[in-house]
Amino acid sequence: MFSLFFLLISLVSNSTEKQESEDFMGLLSNKIDRQELKPGDHIYCWQQAFIYAHHGIYVGDGKVIHFTQRPESQEKGKVIISSSLPALQISDVPCPQCGDQNSSFNNGVILSCIDCFVSGGELNLFEYGVSWVYFLAKVRGGTCTCATSDPPEAVLLRANFLLEKGFGEYDVLKNNCEDFAIYCKTSLLVRGGQSGQVAALEATDGLIFSLLTNKFSVRAVVRSGVDYCQSRLTSDIGVRHDVTKAAVEAELGQCGYI
Repeated sequence: MFSLFFLLISLVSNSTEKQESEDFMGLLSNKIDRQELKPGDHIYCWQQAFIYAHHGIYVGDGKVIHFTQRPESQEKGKVIISSSLPALQISDVPCPQCGDQNSSFNNGVILSCIDCFVSGGELNLFEYGVSWVYFLAKVRGGTCTCATSDPPEAVLLRANFLLEKGFGEYDVLKNNCEDFAIYCKTSLLVRGGQSGQVAALEATDGLIFSLLTNKFSVRAVVRSGVDYCQSRLTSDIGVRHDVTKAAVEAELGQCGYI
């Protein structure tokens, strides 16, 4: 068990040339300036005191397509943790840039200006096609994936199609904003659904439970750390086997998303 842990540390420290070329600062932050955004980018903004992030697809002209809870779902408390924008309040005063949001909540997928999406927070860029070593070194879940992105044209096609048709019923655990954005980028769906940040939260719960229920020792800490890393990696949509590459029209309809 010790050898496995130290092997992981060694791989992080002594990566291949491709991995060494990846920006080390990306391990600490994925912040991006608005001027650097390109249509088709998957962006996110931290919510709930950095516990959860809201995700969307930048479509150009300062606009973002994203998947959020319907107002009635928020009022009834159907979701434990809301990844919807808490500051994106439905009010009687429409945003001068993106208009009346009340009329856009019929299917949960909405078009907002980037100011409403970020809502005073910091903009981040979700990373695709990262190595598994980089993925594990990026301790915070829901910020990158080993899966590769499709071309921007395909991403924008899916996002705009789903803006009209919807992405099914919002569920923070099985069908949330991160699942929506990753689908737009990759056309990949997990059977039953589960986003990277949800997987990371569950892995963290497992780590804490393991540490609390086992007699404290270096061996127990190492084993729990390895289990945490394994749980996160095997839950990534670019690694797991229970994924479906779904065409935006036919298969999404069959799966009940539209």
